[in-house]
Amino acid sequence: MEIRHAGPEHIEGITAIYNDAVQNTTAIWNDLTVDRLNRAAWLSARQNAGYPVLVAVDDRGAVLGFASFGDWRAFDGYRHTVEHSVYVRRDQRGKGVGRALMEQLIDSARTIGKHVMVAGITANNIESIRLHEKLGFEHVGLMTEVGMKFGVWLDLAFMQLKLDARPTPGDVSPR
Repeated sequence: MEIRHAGPEHIEGITAIYNDAVQNTTAIWNDLTVDRLNRAAWLSARQNAGYPVLVAVDDRGAVLGFASFGDWRAFDGYRHTVEHSVYVRRDQRGKGVGRALMEQLIDSARTIGKHVMVAGITANNIESIRLHEKLGFEHVGLMTEVGMKFGVWLDLAFMQLKLDARPTPGDVSPR
């Protein structure tokens, strides 16, 4: 397995993983699948914002998982905080793909000067919560019944990781 920056050649694999999560999990609280044009626009927007989209690929270049982060909230005061997403192909879950993607994603956030990474996780997704705990994320909140999918209310767990120990934001320019 290799972790690399996503390119146009990865759109099909990213789209398939995303749509599987929409159709079969509560990891994405959307009801509708997307097409390749949607994911290509998403990839372009992330890259234009200076944010990484990472893919884990096998030795043939097949996408095993993907991860990215973006602005947590649109207000200037939150410019040092990002929220991430990580998705792994169904047949690759539990094999270290998510952890490998997350480790590199965390390094990328540190490299560009981010201070906090936020995770919003469906509260019953114990595997994802455990992975985040192992990576140093702390539980910071639980919002009950704020979403729904498959005819049930969903709770949202928030976790965060402080990426550095700086006591003040310093002179990092706003994005």
